Amino acid sequence: MPTPRLSCLALFGLLPPLLGAAPASPELNQAWTALANSRPRDVLRILDSDRGSRPERLAWAAARMNAQPATDDNMRAAEKVLVELATGSDELAAEAAYLQARLYQMYFVQPDYPRAAELYRALAARQPQSHWAQLGLVKLAMLKLYVLPDATTAGADRLAPAEALLAEIHEPLLQRDLHRQIGQAGVVLKQPLARLLPHLVAADRIGGITGTAHEDLIVQIGVLSLRAGLLAQAKDYFERYLREYPTNVRAWNVTRLLTEANRQLAKEGGG
Repeated sequence: MPTPRLSCLALFGLLPPLLGAAPASPELNQAWTALANSRPRDVLRILDSDRGSRPERLAWAAARMNAQPATDDNMRAAEKVLVELATGSDELAAEAAYLQARLYQMYFVQPDYPRAAELYRALAARQPQSHWAQLGLVKLAMLKLYVLPDATTAGADRLAPAEALLAEIHEPLLQRDLHRQIGQAGVVLKQPLARLLPHLVAADRIGGITGTAHEDLIVQIGVLSLRAGLLAQAKDYFERYLREYPTNVRAWNVTRLLTEANRQLAKEGGG
């Protein structure tokens, strides 16, 4: 599954929750600044892989994952630290286990998707309530959708393995993200509209999607609903788009689609 490497800034976004338990050392504060400014090699100069606090060692491993050269030897050095940190039972241990799985999913020169899936599943079994385990289940679902389809669902229904993971995710925003990813995968994999549309609608109802992604989702649901013959739903989404984005360049085309939805509704006696 082609996936871009995480930037240092994205890794910086993974790490701050670890600071809630105790004040950060001056070295760790410097590391946060370096990570935020996409300077992983500075982190490697500030911190040490073998000494320091557990948060410092985790920051070192995260920086090692993103510093150049991105060789397998360097990834293995990061993994060694992550494996040691993951032996605990706190959130830092869960985050270390999550990052180890990410190594196999996207950082080694040759990804090992089955190994990544195994690590995500093991983390969810060990610390199911952890945010990192929950996030790992979303990543596991993506692997199942695109590169590890179950043999029993390799035919018409490619979405079921990922859908089965929804019951294990209790964080609303991660539920939303997985619903959205299942819906988008359904489009890419040419699954029946009746299978994928409820996931896109669920993602929209949970909310929290902003910017262009929010605008795109409203239009997409409207268009797919029109194709599926869900005319009332298509009408609702087109009208919503015109309320929320009346001056956008898409408004003219959405108005045309709304007219078509209304025409079909009137023909069927529904509007």
